[in-house]
Amino acid sequence: MCKIGYESGTHDRGPLTGDPIPRTERDTDMPEPAPGQEPGEARGVLTLGAVPIGRAEDASPRLAAELAHATLIAAEDTRRVRWLASSLNIELKARIVSYYDAVEARRTADLLDELKAGRDVLLVTDAGTPGISDPGYRLVAAAAAAGLRVTALPGPSAVTTALAVSGLPTDRFSFEGFPPRGQGERARRFAELAGDRRTQVYFESGRRLAVTLAELAASHGEDRPAVVCRELTKTHEEIKRGTLAELAAWAALVSGSDPREPRKKKGSGAVRGEITLVVAGTGRRNRLRVRDVGGDAGGTIGGDAGGPGGPPPQAR
Repeated sequence: MCKIGYESGTHDRGPLTGDPIPRTERDTDMPEPAPGQEPGEARGVLTLGAVPIGRAEDASPRLAAELAHATLIAAEDTRRVRWLASSLNIELKARIVSYYDAVEARRTADLLDELKAGRDVLLVTDAGTPGISDPGYRLVAAAAAAGLRVTALPGPSAVTTALAVSGLPTDRFSFEGFPPRGQGERARRFAELAGDRRTQVYFESGRRLAVTLAELAASHGEDRPAVVCRELTKTHEEIKRGTLAELAAWAALVSGSDPREPRKKKGSGAVRGEITLVVAGTGRRNRLRVRDVGGDAGGTIGGDAGGPGGPPPQAR
């Protein structure tokens, strides 16, 4: 079988800690040859690299090593990957090509040709894990269909980070990505999810957050527990806990859309930063003492005790 691996030896200094880092060798097991490919013919490996969702120092040593030795990087934003490498004191030697929503379809074919020609591809997004509400799915599917090897450098994801800090049940959850933009489609989606027992995780823009929370309060119930996670892992990280009605009122006030707010104090029209929203499933309202949206010690969010993997019944 053909073996694709790093060269033997170690780095002089690791880009994160300054300690020597061994160059790990890829697995030697290779997929069966794709149609039209000769046995033993070298093929590239597609590696999905999870990048930090906030601070550069959250990058894994494996990601740092892969960035340092990559020959071809497909990046959602080429400037972002260069910033990450610079922050980690890595000198990129790779050819970097853009791979974002508008070019994903046509760029997939080019990258697939690179892989078939025996060249490895490292795929990264702006933040988090490729393919999770970010470009990556099409290339992974195409590579898998062609019998090419796909592997991953696991790491940060806003989905699991928000879920973990939310204090809501974690044993069963659904990731819903960004809610639909069309009002009718949004209403239908929220109506479908209103009776779901699983904890729900959404992405949303700061500009639409107040409206989304108000619509969820209407579909799921005003007293449904939820958590807004803003700027996770970053300097200005903020986690707001409360009911959907309380959070909707807070977001409206912050964004300046609340008519009770004096005109001279109106905000920019958006809750700032990257937003991940976690909403309790129906009947999964663990009894937790939480801080309310005003930042003071709050009361108890009551209901069922939840299942395995849910939060403990005391305050965090």
